[in-house]
Amino acid sequence: MKFCVVLLLALTSLPSLSAAEKPLYEAGKIVGIQQKTKTRILYYQVDTPVTKEDPYYELSVQAKDTIYVGDYSPRHAGDALPEEWNVPQAEVRLRLDRHYMYLMRPAGTELQFVIMKRMAAPAQTISEPPSPKK
Repeated sequence: MKFCVVLLLALTSLPSLSAAEKPLYEAGKIVGIQQKTKTRILYYQVDTPVTKEDPYYELSVQAKDTIYVGDYSPRHAGDALPEEWNVPQAEVRLRLDRHYMYLMRPAGTELQFVIMKRMAAPAQTISEPPSPKK
């Protein structure tokens, strides 16, 4: 009887253990930020396109030995990336998905970037001190 109770408790606790998993974040650093614009056609007026410039951000993040280049299109034209990210080599926490990378804002929320390119990070050369001449 005790065995059945223990088995029942173990089986009921298994789904809650898998639901408690949090997304895994890894450390990274921002290599570059560029603000760009895309031209979008709103409509045509007598065979002439009426366009609008939509801003977006292109962000390069290095995680381990890979650099991920991602695009972020803000909802409103006045929205900007967090000020803490504008510092050269700013440290960030990121979570990678197949086509997206999620960067953790300083406030604790995520910002989703579409991964446009993956490339190997340049190898860092360690310069050795010159050997003494004899």
